[in-house]
Amino acid sequence: MNWRLVAIPVTLIPIFIIAIQFDIKLADILAIGVYPFIGAITVMMIKLGLQGVKFAYITRKYLGNFDSFFKLVGVRVGSEFIKFTTPMFIGAEFVVIYYLKKKGVELSKATWIALVDIVTEVLAAGLLSIMAGILALLSGAYVVGIIILITSIIVTFVWVLMFFLSSKRVFQVPTTLENIVKKLGKEKGVKIVDQANSWMNETCTVIKENINTPESKKIFTVSFLFSLVSWSFYGLSFMIIAMGTDYVINVFDSIMAVMGANAIGNLPITIGGSGLAEFGIVAYLNNLNPFDFHIAEGIVAWDAVIGWRIATYYVPVLITWLLLVKLALSKIPKSKTT
Repeated sequence: MNWRLVAIPVTLIPIFIIAIQFDIKLADILAIGVYPFIGAITVMMIKLGLQGVKFAYITRKYLGNFDSFFKLVGVRVGSEFIKFTTPMFIGAEFVVIYYLKKKGVELSKATWIALVDIVTEVLAAGLLSIMAGILALLSGAYVVGIIILITSIIVTFVWVLMFFLSSKRVFQVPTTLENIVKKLGKEKGVKIVDQANSWMNETCTVIKENINTPESKKIFTVSFLFSLVSWSFYGLSFMIIAMGTDYVINVFDSIMAVMGANAIGNLPITIGGSGLAEFGIVAYLNNLNPFDFHIAEGIVAWDAVIGWRIATYYVPVLITWLLLVKLALSKIPKSKTT
């Protein structure tokens, strides 16, 4: 956890570079106004809250009256801290699996719940980002559109394919990786491989048993709709920040711009997409060559982009960290599952 706390200041480096390069001063950011910042933070927290509600819904549908509903929401929101501090926004699923396992849930069932949560999240984000990529291509932003499409399609395809393939076959540790682990770890390596294979075998079995049931199809559909709404709230955040500047953007364009930036931020280059998301949203809105970020007068300004990033990344990082430490990583008593 300590390295993640160190990673947060690292994500500020692109912000400082942008500020210096384009002469953005603190006064420019503050000029956006208190209310746009509060509004953007609010819709971002609604987005995270909906993710938490979705996780609580999935968990209780499969485990019955399991744990406090609001605690499940808090744990899921807290788990986003891991996504915020890793490349490609991965890691939250491991927190919820850890939490459910500590509460007495079988590892395979905990993994299934986490997979339903993350796959519906990825699928909803992927579809919105693919739409944004197509619109970018149609508007002439070819390089930006291609980057958004490639990233979105690969991430969405891999997650969804692995999810549905797991119901058709049992995955095991690849032979090459298995040999390396056993060679380096010797007896401990053999134990690690055996445990990993056992976990994947049980998980694939649980997926096969649940994926085609009417109840699971309903849960998946409802969860997917939750994800679409939550990502849409995320998209609204830029429109609200832009209200504090001279830049005007409608709801749809704001959602598309943010989802396009989110897809670019998924590139495994920087922590939490730092720098990539900022440049992505500017490139998307201005149809720019991705290597030329001079913004003409009257078009979205860098102060709005930096303000958006502060409201939707740095403030939520602090809130999710507090929830992660307070709920997910605190001493967890086991609950009775049905």
